[in-house]
Amino acid sequence: MPNIKSAIKRVKTNEAAQNLNIAQKNAMRTAVKQAETAKSENAENKAELVSKAVKLVDKAAKRNHIHANKASRMKSKLMAN
Repeated sequence: MPNIKSAIKRVKTNEAAQNLNIAQKNAMRTAVKQAETAKSENAENKAELVSKAVKLVDKAAKRNHIHANKASRMKSKLMAN
């Protein structure tokens, strides 16, 4: 643990940011899995779930949680049939 006040604050803010990043990435993964499941089961709300998943994938790519090319692949896979 650092002794300098600014370094202590930096550790705390980095930890908070890391927790937020992990939560956002997990939310994206969950949405993608739900959309894929809905597509395979031909659920009524599959368009809504795909739309939500694409939105979260775009957000994750914008915030550099995932690479832009991976986001593009994920969106393409979700949109296919």
